[in-house]
Amino acid sequence: MANEELSEERIDVLYNQLKEKNEKRGYYLNPDQEFTKDLIRNLLVNEKRYGYQACPCRLAEGVKELDLDVICPCDYRDSDIAEYGSCFCGLYVSQEIFKGLKKARSIPERRPLKEERIKKLSEQIEMVDKKLTYPVWRCKVCGYLCARNEPPGICPICGVTKERFEKFF
Repeated sequence: MANEELSEERIDVLYNQLKEKNEKRGYYLNPDQEFTKDLIRNLLVNEKRYGYQACPCRLAEGVKELDLDVICPCDYRDSDIAEYGSCFCGLYVSQEIFKGLKKARSIPERRPLKEERIKKLSEQIEMVDKKLTYPVWRCKVCGYLCARNEPPGICPICGVTKERFEKFF
């Protein structure tokens, strides 16, 4: 990988973008800036490797359809923060951890096994045949629902792109 792609400047730019975008929505980056920038560096490595920013703490398949659940922010972020105070990799933390009122702790993996993810993807494809006036799309990150022919380009709640939506009905 070329040095300019992983320059400290590129890492700082993404860090500042994530910080600004997410704090407006009530999400906080880990206050350990060195740790956080290492995670961001690895998000960029995965983006170069796979074409998307897969979680640096999970094994990506390299097939976007099978990795949609772990593209940052992952589908598990909100549940992990609510239950444990931070997401699995520690990039995002609760307000209490951000302010130093609580300490981060270890988090068990909640991502289903590959076979289960493939089965769910197959079930979603089968649901396409169900008869509705409009399909209902669900954001897998925040749960936002909308009924329309296509998912929105960007989720109006959490800001992820349309690839992070699934057909709900």
